[in-house]
Amino acid sequence: MSKFCEIKGLVKNYGSGKNVTEVLGGIDLEIKEGEFVAIVGFSGSGKTTLVSSIAGLVSPDEGQVLFKGKPVKEPSPERGIVFQSYSLMPWLSVYGNIALAVDEVFSSWSAAKRKEHILKYIDMVGLSHAIDRRPAELSGGMRQRVAVARALAMQPEMLLLDEPLSALDALTRSKLQDEIEIISQQEKKTILLITNDVDEAILLADRVIPLNPGPKATLGPEFVVNIPRPRDRTEMNHIEEFKTLRKEITEYLMKVGAEAGEQDDSLILPDITPNTAFPPNNAAEKAAQVNPLTLDRYVEFSKVTKIYPTPKGPLTVVDEFDLKLKKGEFISLIGHSGCGKSTVLSMVAGLNEISDGGIILDNKEVTTAGPDRGVVFQAPSLFPWLTARENVALGVERVYPHGSKKERKEIVEYYLSRVGLADAMDKKAAELSNGMKQRVGIARAFALSPKLLLLDEPFGMLDSLTRWDLQEVLMDVWKRTQVTAICVTHDVDEAILLADRVIMMTNGPNAKVGKILEVDLPRPRTRRQLLEHQDYYSLREELLSFLEECEREHDEPENNQQENPIDNQEGKSETENENNMDGEQRLSA
Repeated sequence: MSKFCEIKGLVKNYGSGKNVTEVLGGIDLEIKEGEFVAIVGFSGSGKTTLVSSIAGLVSPDEGQVLFKGKPVKEPSPERGIVFQSYSLMPWLSVYGNIALAVDEVFSSWSAAKRKEHILKYIDMVGLSHAIDRRPAELSGGMRQRVAVARALAMQPEMLLLDEPLSALDALTRSKLQDEIEIISQQEKKTILLITNDVDEAILLADRVIPLNPGPKATLGPEFVVNIPRPRDRTEMNHIEEFKTLRKEITEYLMKVGAEAGEQDDSLILPDITPNTAFPPNNAAEKAAQVNPLTLDRYVEFSKVTKIYPTPKGPLTVVDEFDLKLKKGEFISLIGHSGCGKSTVLSMVAGLNEISDGGIILDNKEVTTAGPDRGVVFQAPSLFPWLTARENVALGVERVYPHGSKKERKEIVEYYLSRVGLADAMDKKAAELSNGMKQRVGIARAFALSPKLLLLDEPFGMLDSLTRWDLQEVLMDVWKRTQVTAICVTHDVDEAILLADRVIMMTNGPNAKVGKILEVDLPRPRTRRQLLEHQDYYSLREELLSFLEECEREHDEPENNQQENPIDNQEGKSETENENNMDGEQRLSA
């Protein structure tokens, strides 16, 4: 293999003068033709800036990028790119979005050949049944698969993947990992993968290279993956080379993360009660509050149903969803993309109207949004012109109006520090990376001290170590407050780590509770303790078996024709997403 892509002394800053943000501080990298390189690192470390420079979307301040010996000056179809956030034409179908690229790149081909080519890649990512749907009718995972298919269909000489799989459910992610592996090995495609998943990097890459956190981010030492191909996920767990690499890469990332010193643990949370927890005013409410039956049914979903109108008639997305939560219980809600998990969450948040049935929280029916429910969506929704501090303060001022200015300030600073933003409190949201914005959203939800904490894939956009750290933060806050919580997740390990019970949802349409898994593991939990517990792998196997069974049902032709196109953040229309973002801001404003 020869030199194919070279990065020499790459420096990139944003802004100027006192407002300059130093992102990349001298990146040197050589990628050989046919090689698969994975870059892992922290949110905000400059991974996207690096891949955008190689794509020709960003011009370096110093240094250069060479592709096949020539300087990269502008974008080119020879370097295909897939970003974490899919960008599709909303008025075009799945077929139309991919055809737009194929028709441009392969204009000399016949119409029949282009059509065959497009259909091949649509089938490759498992979207043949949704070929005529527009993006608004697809789940988030399905939209990302369209973006991947579009990039692959352009047959680039080098494929640049900027965390394209991070928001997908585990099975969809594994399928696309397999397809990427096939393309890499059979077509000898040169691939640079930006990922927040150490396991994914080792599974796919020839080399894994950490990106040290900024400012002035640099590359760390490279780790060569000598595990024979093809690599099997299950078998990898029994290969010493895999275990050693995983340990070395993780320990390196933990070391440089600790050296970054983002968190201030010296801050103390003021002892003040939010107004959402004030004692009830009448005798009936007081009696209900201490009634053991009420505590066992602190949150109750009773035959909750959600029906959306569609051109083909009413579509029942969630069908008579029944569930009772005890006060202080933490549950995880798991299932495949498009099964209605986020729809359930948005209904209890009061952001999505319930078609039938009802939801009770603390003896009161949920009819609208309110500060007694803290919500964190997968996509951060902040006021971009406000600082991180100001975004969190909006909610704090609402639920602590009786507190002093000093106490409210301490609450804001405590939670921003706990999520690793002690040094970024006064940066405007528009200046933060996606991962940093999400941490602001998490801090804002915690700071509300809500009766019910609702988390919709809150860590899905974050790098592995930040995700692990915030899981620890979440468990720490939960232990201190015993807040009742519901967390939607695709991550089996996360579901087990966090929850008292894991609620498994069947595939949509007509999704409902399929199975409930009791997680009888001691608390407080750490990731290391979890992996060493004798019951952990049996719990994991039970969850994976359920998901695999749902996947088999999902793959049957009759079910493929009715796949649920609407799932809140994952599959609802763009308008509904905007409404939910507004709703989250209403919860805290």
